[in-house]
Amino acid sequence: MNEDPKALVTELLRKTSVADGALPGWELQQQVKIQELRHSRLANVCSEYQLGAMKQQVSEHHMSNLFVEDQFRLLYCEVPKAGCSNWKRVLMVLSGKFSSVLNLTHDQVHTNVHLRHLKECGPDGVAERLENFTKILFVREPFQRLVSGFRDKMENPNKPYHDVFGRAIIAKYRANASQSALETGDGVTFREFVQCLLDPHRPVGDDPHWAPISQLCHPCLLQYHFIGKLENANTEGNFLLKHIGAPVNVSYPDYKDRHPQDERTSSAIMEKYFYQLNATERQGIYDLYRMDYLMFGYPKPLPDLH
Repeated sequence: MNEDPKALVTELLRKTSVADGALPGWELQQQVKIQELRHSRLANVCSEYQLGAMKQQVSEHHMSNLFVEDQFRLLYCEVPKAGCSNWKRVLMVLSGKFSSVLNLTHDQVHTNVHLRHLKECGPDGVAERLENFTKILFVREPFQRLVSGFRDKMENPNKPYHDVFGRAIIAKYRANASQSALETGDGVTFREFVQCLLDPHRPVGDDPHWAPISQLCHPCLLQYHFIGKLENANTEGNFLLKHIGAPVNVSYPDYKDRHPQDERTSSAIMEKYFYQLNATERQGIYDLYRMDYLMFGYPKPLPDLH
């Protein structure tokens, strides 16, 4: 990471257009301190574990999950199961194409016809935006994010995922699978899902809904100005929106639009799933997400991990 963590936060404050006094002093100081601590931690982890990544040139691969909002000069890295639907709603309203985040359906948000990827901006446009736009990243506790992705894509009805992932997982990891399960891919258990993730010869490829954030958003290279957490998205998201001078009617829409009848994945729900696994499997998944835990300062989620 080429810049001092404090300099990144200072740059964020300098670039924003909010009028003096629009934010209470205590709120500003509190959020700046949080950002400085997160950037400092990330810089230390990057220096220790991913020094080579910090020196790479930004390629199309690195920017594949970055969305552009030109009106307020934002770059947002999409992290599935970390509030990305709501952040994309915000970007769509900030762009002026929609009047309210509340009127946007899940399908509207994820067709991406109203949002532009950074890689679509051409070499000069990419370089200018990487240099001058505010880059934002929102993360989530990794085990809870993984369980949320499993519940959404594998446990609930989702024919595309069951067809591609479910059928392959059941065929490889379930002994004496029924013909119905092999044909539909329905009913994958969390343990079967984890066996697939831990298998170096997976029968299906990766998916962004359970890929580590460190691999999706390349934080050692891209130097995000604002690192938020889903657990505090309402406070931190609205702080960020106020600070960039967003219209007063635009706020972070803290609601669940996928399977709203289901309880949100919490620490308690996560534990119910992870204690279906044995200790070796739990440790294997922790190792898979270890870099996310280190980079973003989440404590070990279960006591038997090392």
